[in-house]
Amino acid sequence: MELYFAFPFVNAISTKNHQGSSGSNPNLLDNWIVDHIESQAFENPSCPHDLDASLALKQDRGSWPPSSLMSEERYIPGATTIGMVCRDGVLLASERRYSYGTFVMSKGAKKVFSITDNIGVACAGIVGDMQVLTREARAYMKIYQYERDRQGSVKNTAKLIANLLSSRRMFPYLAETIIAGVSNGKPELYVLDAIGSVLADKFAAVGTGAPIAIGVLESEYNEGMSVDEAKPVLLRAVKSAMARDISSGDGVDLMVITEQGIREESNRFS
Repeated sequence: MELYFAFPFVNAISTKNHQGSSGSNPNLLDNWIVDHIESQAFENPSCPHDLDASLALKQDRGSWPPSSLMSEERYIPGATTIGMVCRDGVLLASERRYSYGTFVMSKGAKKVFSITDNIGVACAGIVGDMQVLTREARAYMKIYQYERDRQGSVKNTAKLIANLLSSRRMFPYLAETIIAGVSNGKPELYVLDAIGSVLADKFAAVGTGAPIAIGVLESEYNEGMSVDEAKPVLLRAVKSAMARDISSGDGVDLMVITEQGIREESNRFS
C-alpha cells in the first residue's frame, strides 16, 4: 500500500519498500523524510519551502501522516453579544455580521431572539445552532405555559436551555448564550456556555469581541441605571468591539425587555 504525502519528492515511497529501515514505525519513516528534505534543501538552496517543511515535521514527530501538519484555516464564526440588567428591565444586543473564517457570509445575521413575551436570548456562535436551540426552547416554554396556565420565569428558561445544552454535551450546539428577561417585576440575566453551565450576572459579553466589550461595561455599568440610561453604554461596548474584532460589524440588533413586553431596534453605526 502506498502512502502519499504533502511533499512531491516522497510521493513514490511505500512502507513495504522501506521495511528494512523503518518497519511499521511511522517515527522512523518521519526521520527519513526529514533527512531527505534537509538534503534536498541544502543541495538546492533555491527551494526554501523544503526546509520549512522539515522544520514543521521536527516540531511534532509523533503525528501521522505528515500531511496533517500542513496549515489549515479554522473556520470559527465570530460575534459580539452583550446583555445588561437595568433598574426597570434588561437589554440584549448583538452585532449583525456572520463571518466564516475570513469570509463574511452575511451582513444581516440575527442573533437576538424572543422566547416569551418577557424573555429573550442573545447568542454567539453558529447561527443554525442558535436558531434550533431557540425554536426548541420557545416550544417547550409554550407547553409549560399551556400546562400550568402561567408563563415560565427567566430562571425556568435558563434551566431549560441548560438541560437542552447538557443533553448534547457530547455533540454540543456551538453557541454561547445570554438569557435575560423580567419575571414578576424583577429583571434577571443568565449566561450559559455550550454545555449548559448557568451563571447569574448583572451584565455579560460573549463571542470573539467579548474581551473588548467587557472592558467598557466594567468601567461604565451601574446597577441603578434605567434602560434608557444603559442603552448608550451598551452601544458603546458593541461599537468598541466592532472597531477591533474583525468578525464583528455591520450594525447591531438591540432588544429592550420590560414588564410591558419586548421592543426590538436596529442601529447602523456611521
